[in-house]
Amino acid sequence: MPFFLPSDRSGTTSGLKWLFLDLNSYFASVEQQENPALRGRPVAVLPAQTDTTCAIAASYEAKAYGIKTGTKIYEAKKMCPDLICVPAKHQLYVAYHHRIMESIARHIPIHKNWSIDELSSRLLPARRNETAAQDIAIRIKEQICIDIGPAITCSIGIAPNIFLAKIASDMQKPDGLVLLREQDLPGPLFDLRLSDLPGIGYNMEARLARCGIRTIEQLWHLPPKQARAVWGSVQGERFWYQLRGHDLPYMGADRDGTSTTIGHSRVLAPTHYATTEAKKTLQSLCMKACQRLRRAKLYAGDISISIRLARPVTPPSALREPAYKWKGEMKTHYACDDLTFLNCLNQLWDEMLTALNPQNNHEISIKKVSINLLRLRKEQDISGNLFGENTTTKARESLSNAIQILNTKYRPEYGGNIVSYGPPPNTQHQENMNSDAKIAFSRIPNTEEFNQPPELTKLDQNK
Repeated sequence: MPFFLPSDRSGTTSGLKWLFLDLNSYFASVEQQENPALRGRPVAVLPAQTDTTCAIAASYEAKAYGIKTGTKIYEAKKMCPDLICVPAKHQLYVAYHHRIMESIARHIPIHKNWSIDELSSRLLPARRNETAAQDIAIRIKEQICIDIGPAITCSIGIAPNIFLAKIASDMQKPDGLVLLREQDLPGPLFDLRLSDLPGIGYNMEARLARCGIRTIEQLWHLPPKQARAVWGSVQGERFWYQLRGHDLPYMGADRDGTSTTIGHSRVLAPTHYATTEAKKTLQSLCMKACQRLRRAKLYAGDISISIRLARPVTPPSALREPAYKWKGEMKTHYACDDLTFLNCLNQLWDEMLTALNPQNNHEISIKKVSINLLRLRKEQDISGNLFGENTTTKARESLSNAIQILNTKYRPEYGGNIVSYGPPPNTQHQENMNSDAKIAFSRIPNTEEFNQPPELTKLDQNK
């Protein structure tokens, strides 16, 4: 497979073309902006008010004690007895995100939101010199402070490509500004670890180590063809060129821009480890995934569910080791209605119970549930005339849309869904662990995905 290296008309890759912005400790910073009493204090943001969960964000004051994303709360409290734990408010973080984007867009065009707290911008030609690039970065920081508040800071990296700009944004935190020029390379990179480079996680770092590559300097001196061999794909060669400042086109999206999967997952509170409550939560997540399908005007032909157990079980089967997780998948006709996928979910759930507890003689404690809708297609891309003649399918779509409209209309008044398929998850004793939308690493929920009415933030009050 040939690899073509694009270049500018001049044949070079010089110039500060890209700006990458990373909001510092975003969730925790929003909490500190909303509540001035939290500023300057160690704060951890939790998915549920229990010591058995882990932090999904930590303020820089908490990070000074070694607390970071993924730290168990009971361990975090030992590390920092004065730690303040606050439940996550995802709808609040989304509201702040949109306001911050408005402030940034006053100065630069936003190329892509990589996550709720990261974005990239391709600088206009007139701003690709050092003075202009620094000036625009400083103005963005000032604009965020004016429009949003002093607790929200960001680190900005500017470089010849997105890859290096992302690395630069991580070099100085919080509130950093780093320009990584092509003529600076590779010097500053050699002070970093391999895991500091985007795309090198635990497994990739282990693979590189097996090939004798343990430092960025060793990686730098690797020939591009050998990099391709180490990665096992053209991505290795792409990585080699990006590390040297070449501005390659982004390859992460599908050709037609259509998503490949829609899914949700939820970590349950200890009081909801029982199978009955876990199933209710999974059914609620299934409905949310179907709503996203319909909003995107897509149909799915496959569903998969997976569970992670709080305690392993040893089913009487060919499995020699205790099972910590289970996953099942089922194909169906292309659909986007709730009933089709809820029926599939019920069948998969029965398969899971049969596999893990065939004699129904022991307790299954479920810690996490996940659902994914796969093989997504637009209606015009589905072969045959199924959607033109199957009245049952159309009736189910109409029913699902009607229920969604009712819940959306009356949710602010009643504080939740007024129509559901079966009993909804019992959220009375698990604060903030209901089926409201949660922010994933690479997807920002729409406002319509939240069950609760919008919160009035201090940001709103100041407008």
